[in-house]
Amino acid sequence: MGRRSRKRSTGRTIAAPREPVVARDAATPRDAATPRDPAASREPAATTPPRTPQRPPSRRARLEDAPPAPWSPFPLVELTILFGIVLLVLGAIGVADRRGLFLICGIALVYLATLELSLREHFSGYRSHSALLAGVAAVVAGAILWKATPWPLELNAGIGLVVFAAAFLGLRAAFRRRTGGIGFRA
Repeated sequence: MGRRSRKRSTGRTIAAPREPVVARDAATPRDAATPRDPAASREPAATTPPRTPQRPPSRRARLEDAPPAPWSPFPLVELTILFGIVLLVLGAIGVADRRGLFLICGIALVYLATLELSLREHFSGYRSHSALLAGVAAVVAGAILWKATPWPLELNAGIGLVVFAAAFLGLRAAFRRRTGGIGFRA
């Protein structure tokens, strides 16, 4: 006899799976095994939704795991970066006599949008931006020391390196806590 194609219907209907049969002790009478009040035998309905199995942490960040922005449907970060790039181009080609102002505003807009995105991704555990954020902390500390103190430039640079190292270690530890032990995620 030849094989039948799986595409053909056999004409049989598949019955739903039956409830499991509960084995009764032979010594137990039938009336004792079935309760008289059917409501008493029912278990309370579960109020918590079934738990979805969690994936183990991986080194590869998935796009669906990206943290949404508070203004999620509106692309504020992308538009801010685009506007900053437009200002940078206008400043680079020298539109009007405000070339420096265009460059500074363009750099500031791109910087702020990038910083916001990096902070959101880092502290949600999506991707590690420890070096970038530690570099920002070191530059801010160096700029404050350069303006506020009469110390030599080498001392300010050394303090900036110490701030970078401390911030990097702290940010890496925060990322590891958030991701369950992964120190870097690409």
